[in-house]
Amino acid sequence: MLEMSIAEQIGAREELWVCELGLVPYRRALALQERVAARRRSEQLPDTLLLLEHPPVYTRGRRAAQAELPHGERFYAARGIEVLDTDRGGRVTYHGPGQLVGYPIMRVEDVGAYLRAMEAAIIAALFQEGVQASSRCSEGPDYTGVWVGERKIASIGVHVSRGVTTHGFAINVHNELEPFSLIVACGLPGVAMTSLQRELPSGRRLDPARFRERVADCFCAVHGRRARAVAASALRGPRAAPRPPAPTRGRMPRASRRGAITARADATLKSAIGPSELPVAGPGAGA
Repeated sequence: MLEMSIAEQIGAREELWVCELGLVPYRRALALQERVAARRRSEQLPDTLLLLEHPPVYTRGRRAAQAELPHGERFYAARGIEVLDTDRGGRVTYHGPGQLVGYPIMRVEDVGAYLRAMEAAIIAALFQEGVQASSRCSEGPDYTGVWVGERKIASIGVHVSRGVTTHGFAINVHNELEPFSLIVACGLPGVAMTSLQRELPSGRRLDPARFRERVADCFCAVHGRRARAVAASALRGPRAAPRPPAPTRGRMPRASRRGAITARADATLKSAIGPSELPVAGPGAGA
């Protein structure tokens, strides 16, 4: 029996929708997640990754303590930073412009494997940018996320209801880091935060759009999926038949480019973390 080519293997994979939304207020993004999750549970939508940024906001996870916001909400409000409670796991963190936030709305069976897969995808995307990052999950739940040495570059916190995830990850790309110093970020006193902009090798130019695409494709690769870029209007459901790609001249259609990038992401995952260490996260249940 002939082995399938890389292109055939990618084509046979189940799609994972990727929707880029730009700058979205946190409350509005939370409402959107809830709507998309409801449609995912009823099978009106496939697994979907929302990529966006937020205006300045501190969010408190389910394990957050009041002492992690030591200055009080009026202090933060005077600096233009809202404080909101959420149902995600984890503690207090900061979101702001220039940070890449990803909200996967998908079915999972093993939440631990899902968290490790998320870390692996971010590590692989950073590896493509020349940044060596790692997971420190073995040090305890407060260390979930992605680190460059002792510096934290990405935070993770999820919620799972009836087998479908909401919330997700936040990667510091070129956002301000000073707001992290005004809280006990991630429940770790004195934790040093960093960003892709700070960690890029000398002479390497930051390209946020390119990095955003790499994160999406590495996320799809670690889940064995094929990325399909969709507009926000596609999230209204029910699922519609995909339109045929428009003819192009001298350039691969977007979906084909996505497939090629996903193939490269597969190779990067093996280079960054080793094929034997790839987590396996299946579809369905929660915490």
